[in-house]
Amino acid sequence: MTYGIVIVSHVPEIAAGLPKLLTQVAAHIDITHAGGTDDNDIGTSMLKISSAFDENTADELLAFYDLGSAKMNLEMAIEMADKPVHLYNTALIEGAYTAATLLEAGVSLPDVEKQLKPLVIK
Repeated sequence: MTYGIVIVSHVPEIAAGLPKLLTQVAAHIDITHAGGTDDNDIGTSMLKISSAFDENTADELLAFYDLGSAKMNLEMAIEMADKPVHLYNTALIEGAYTAATLLEAGVSLPDVEKQLKPLVIK
């Protein structure tokens, strides 16, 4: 079983930039992203999110997002995904960074999720 990470941001540059940071600590984890609307404006796109799911070679995905409205598009994309996707409502950078470093170290998904709990936004 392999795990990958998907980053979703309203800003295309944030979506593309965060994986650059994460690959410094998780070179063997597939990290894909979706940022902005279909016209690359501020917002999110279910089609871009679905493409990020499809492009990720992992068997199972952990998805992180920046703002609550991205959650709606993520949930729609998850319903149509061909692989399991776990959605996390954490601080984007801290949550994705924590997951990436732990997955790179071979930590199990349940243990990764335990470490993410303190980062959940209530």
